[in-house]
Amino acid sequence: QVQLVESGGGLVQAGGSLRLSCVASGDTFSSYAMGWFRQTPGQEREFVAAISGPGAISYYADSVKNRFNISRDNARDTVDLQMNALKPEDTAVYYCAPIVRRGNKWYNRIDYWGQGTQVTVSS
Repeated sequence: QVQLVESGGGLVQAGGSLRLSCVASGDTFSSYAMGWFRQTPGQEREFVAAISGPGAISYYADSVKNRFNISRDNARDTVDLQMNALKPEDTAVYYCAPIVRRGNKWYNRIDYWGQGTQVTVSS
C-alpha cells in the first residue's frame, strides 16, 4: 500500500519561494510518473506538475510554467516541487500522487491521497 507524506508548505509573501517535498513508500516508486496537484476550498483538485519515472520528462500546468520546477530522487523515493515567484492565486493545499495522463487530463492513478501541505501566499 502506497503512503504519501507531503511537507514544506507555509506562509510566504507574493514573489517568494517555497520548496515542497513528498516522500512515497510502499510501492515501486521509480516505476511511476509522479505529480503534484493542488486544491482550494470548494474547488476540484487541479493538476500542477508531473515528472516521468526516470525523471527525464516533466509537464506543467500553464499557470505555473516557468515558475515551478518538479524533480525527483528515486534513491530516496522523494519528489519535490520548487515554487518561485509565488502569487496569491497559488494559495492551496498541495498533494503529490502517482500520476497518469488520459487524453489531455492528469489523474491520480491510485485511490489514495496524502494529507497534503498548505501553501498560503499573501499579497
